[in-house]
Amino acid sequence: MNFRELAENARTCRRFEENQPLTMADLEWLVDCARLAPSAKNAQDLRFSLVAQGETCQKLFPLTRWAGALKDWGGPHPGERPTGFIAILMPQGGTELTFYDVGIAAQTIQLAASSRNWGCCIIKSFDHQAVPDLLQVPADLKVALVLGLGVAKEKRVVAPMPADGSFGYWRDAQSVHHVPKRALEDLIASRF
Repeated sequence: MNFRELAENARTCRRFEENQPLTMADLEWLVDCARLAPSAKNAQDLRFSLVAQGETCQKLFPLTRWAGALKDWGGPHPGERPTGFIAILMPQGGTELTFYDVGIAAQTIQLAASSRNWGCCIIKSFDHQAVPDLLQVPADLKVALVLGLGVAKEKRVVAPMPADGSFGYWRDAQSVHHVPKRALEDLIASRF
């Protein structure tokens, strides 16, 4: 698969093959990929909390919120839940550059997961008090994002942007998840 195909396939995944769990070694591999990504000023301020399938994974799941645009869906059902999580931690006093690093790390992990046909959901909507307590996050760090991970169970596709400009994602009758994307020509502001 070439890089453009990888980027196109790396859509957010919200349903997973719970009977095919990721291992701690799988999660470590994903963080190792993020470790190699660029970091502002090469500061490498981020830390990662890894949660493989088990009791902590089961406790973490209900502290996350899934697919706000799908109003009639409350999140992954039993059998479709993530089998691992990675919490991206940043310093309490992180700068604007630190937030860029968080995004770069999250995207690197999502692309790495996609390269192995795993799914990844980057989650900002989580219980910001209970999650750090559960993961025993040191006081000088905070949870920036939580990534839900597992073997992908759902098909996700890029769709053309509707004429009305609506960017909300949707599922069709076959449960294929459609993500509208603007056309390349609509995004290029100028050429010189």
